[in-house]
Amino acid sequence: MKQIFTQRAGMIGMICLLAVSLTSCLKDDDNHQYIAPKVALVSAINASPDAQPVDFFLDQNRANNFFIKSGESLDYINAYTGKRTITFYVGASNQKIISDTATFQPNKLYSVFLANVVSTPGILVIPDSVEMPAEGKAGVRFVNLSPDNQALDLVVKAGATLASAKSYKQYSPFVTVTGGSTYTFEIHKAGTATVLYTLTDVQIKNKTLNTIWVQGLSAATDSKKLTAHAQENVYYY
Repeated sequence: MKQIFTQRAGMIGMICLLAVSLTSCLKDDDNHQYIAPKVALVSAINASPDAQPVDFFLDQNRANNFFIKSGESLDYINAYTGKRTITFYVGASNQKIISDTATFQPNKLYSVFLANVVSTPGILVIPDSVEMPAEGKAGVRFVNLSPDNQALDLVVKAGATLASAKSYKQYSPFVTVTGGSTYTFEIHKAGTATVLYTLTDVQIKNKTLNTIWVQGLSAATDSKKLTAHAQENVYYY
């Protein structure tokens, strides 16, 4: 049985995955077997640069206990499978930002991103890989959520290019890097040495899967300006 830790916005939860599925069997008082429905695991990320803190709903149910601020995320939660309505609201209100549908498969993990500026919001749903890195290694993927219509590269400063020419709402697979290291990541205009943003002192732990995403507008200087953020998706032990 594989076990992983997921960490989002300072919250840590333990998940037992796949080999035993995400279900359990119980018996009621009449000794009839009850099989709990299979579920998916879903996380929500606020990647809208000028959004207020938001609430994330699956159908009519609020999924978060605390507001999700711009640049932050909600830890994986259990979600019933099948076609679900996903909605972002301005926190503690009925002001809808955007709504869409997504189909979740049993025993799969998903990241749901609120993208773009709040006046023209978008949603991106990504199926998350959970393949365990080798000892001493980690995985890093890149997601471009900047709607500037320009392709971007993710580059280790003075080192390798981890993702190339990703346009808005495109993303890379997890790329293997050395774990247990601190990195400075640069967001480059695709195919050039032009640095649009630098993300410093990112700790990539051994046997983790991590996401670097970019949000905002490269031409903006206010709250909509281009920024990059890092999250540790999965920690294997």
